[in-house]
Amino acid sequence: MYNDAEELGLFKETLINFEKRGETMEKHLKIAVSGKGGVGKTLVAGVLAEYLASKGFTVLAIDADPTPNLALTLGVPPEEASKIVPVSENTALVESKTSTGMPGVYNLSFSVADIVENFSVKTPYNVHLLVMGTVRSAGSGCMCPANTLIRALLHHLIVKRKEAVVTDMEAGLEHMGRGTAEHVETMLAVTDSSLKSMETAKRLCGLAKQIGIKERFIVENKVASQREGELIEQFAKQNGIPLLGLIPHDDAILRADREGETPLKYVNQSTGVAAIRKLGEKLLTGNSSSSL
Repeated sequence: MYNDAEELGLFKETLINFEKRGETMEKHLKIAVSGKGGVGKTLVAGVLAEYLASKGFTVLAIDADPTPNLALTLGVPPEEASKIVPVSENTALVESKTSTGMPGVYNLSFSVADIVENFSVKTPYNVHLLVMGTVRSAGSGCMCPANTLIRALLHHLIVKRKEAVVTDMEAGLEHMGRGTAEHVETMLAVTDSSLKSMETAKRLCGLAKQIGIKERFIVENKVASQREGELIEQFAKQNGIPLLGLIPHDDAILRADREGETPLKYVNQSTGVAAIRKLGEKLLTGNSSSSL
């Protein structure tokens, strides 16, 4: 039996914890993951999305990579994943949103709010997935209907939606533009120990800064030795880019890739998956800093 003072104290503690949780739920909800092809950015995006969902967030994962594989990472069976039509390739949808009935003239004012509800896929890990397909860069001059729809959709998902959004990007962020990118809270540039991939990560962090993304981090994947970890730490320090963390080489992840399974199946045995979930914890607790 508590007395009145003890009950009041417990109530205040509960209220403080609730307010802190509310602050956390407002942070780091818009995450873009990019990097050179083959470094494992889809793995990072998928595990982060699953981690946020496990923490009670409503999560939308966006696959904006030219070769979409995020569905497999999030546990969608291969036969079902192969049936997903990217939004950019959905001719009927693109025409219904952008057609004016006049050749070469496209409607630039349309609603995209219904696309998530009608075309996203609920994955086994409580993450909603939307496969968008390729978005051409802003400098390409393309104003084709599909590109117009995708750009409007990306802006809506990043700026208007209230849930957590994790986007698996292609290696480049130019197409996002300031109107969208300024609402992305965090950009992770995934790299391995090769100089080419590290230089790509450096360029992505610089570009992210230019277009207004405030938090920018390097993440090294497939770390096979202490020396590899030291090399990326040195590279990050020399270039003034914060290193969020290292993901070790992991046979469980390789086995999942070979067998067409999600690495999340091995969440209790995978050191790589555990390391990525630790990155998610760092982002949520604010135990990180950004500079460039």
